[in-house]
Amino acid sequence: MEFGFAPEDEAFRGEVRAWLDAHVGAGADRRGWERALGAAGWIGLGWAEGGYGNRTATLTQQVAWAEEYARSAAPPRSGHIGENLLAPTLLAHGSAEQKARFLPAVAAGEELWCQGYSEPGAGSDLAGVRTAAVREPDGYRVTGQKIWTSLAHEADWCFVLARTEPGSRRHHGLSFLLVPMDQPGRVEVRPIRQMTGTSDFNEVFFDGAHARAEHVVGGEGNGWRVAMSLLGFERGVSTLAQQIGFAEELGRVVRDAVATGAADDPLVRARLVRQWAELRVMRWNALRTLGGPAAEPGAPSVAKLLWAGWHQRLGELAVLVRGAGASVGPADWSAAAPYELDAAQHLFLFSRADTVYGGSDQVQRTIIAERVLGLPREPKGVES
Repeated sequence: MEFGFAPEDEAFRGEVRAWLDAHVGAGADRRGWERALGAAGWIGLGWAEGGYGNRTATLTQQVAWAEEYARSAAPPRSGHIGENLLAPTLLAHGSAEQKARFLPAVAAGEELWCQGYSEPGAGSDLAGVRTAAVREPDGYRVTGQKIWTSLAHEADWCFVLARTEPGSRRHHGLSFLLVPMDQPGRVEVRPIRQMTGTSDFNEVFFDGAHARAEHVVGGEGNGWRVAMSLLGFERGVSTLAQQIGFAEELGRVVRDAVATGAADDPLVRARLVRQWAELRVMRWNALRTLGGPAAEPGAPSVAKLLWAGWHQRLGELAVLVRGAGASVGPADWSAAAPYELDAAQHLFLFSRADTVYGGSDQVQRTIIAERVLGLPREPKGVES
């Protein structure tokens, strides 16, 4: 096996497959599905040693779970932000009280999270955030706007990077706050309709939203350190699962190329082979970094550059092999009703954003240049 699965890991994989076969397609809503996963012990694998998760699981078993989940065509996760971003951050920087309060609810699928980082004018340049959190006797009052907030319309909580030191600049004076979303009149969520016709992203407006004093992770003023630590958790076991999904998409593109005759074109065949080869390289790189030093400089940025460009090129190839048929939808398009897209069209349109969200390609190259290659730092304005 590529990842070196031992017999006990293969037994674990069989347990995963059996559970997914029995439960995928049961028709639960997204929140209900999270609760089903939590009740069966499939959220928070590997947290059990701290008493916060559901099961003990080795790293290889976590990979087995993530890959089988991706292969099973299980529903998209609503709880992945809480499980894969917030939880590792709390385990690394949270107080005992914060871990005890929030991790069990994530592991049970009971509380969903969103990420309050990007703002208008402070997206890729995250240190430019202007959302302010004013200290009060009972906590903080948060005022500002976040944008491109995934799943905010479903979330119960938001972890917010906010400026708690008036007059501070750049990465100074920031704090990492845990803010409840259910605050009518103080938290407003506005969905953003994308080219695909869906609204997974949102604008979030905070107008004096309350955050309790004990819900500051890492201490006041240490938000930048905590926020950067969280970004390092965005790639890991989930990267390998993502690549299983990429392989499924590539398979559909290959089948379309054969069906339309586009595969007879040697240039198209060469592009298909290149996509396959690059996907294998991404997998090997992910396995290498997964088993390597935990803080390997630049590894997350390299991974993001690899998969974002690859996925975008796959979207372009998906419509290329379809020819003129790629411009025709699966149903009549009209201004009176939301338009429908087939899988290839959705892949092409959604993947246009891959090189922008989660840190643009330019930002990832800057990180590699400064932190790995030791090149002069890019000017970012006057530091305070």
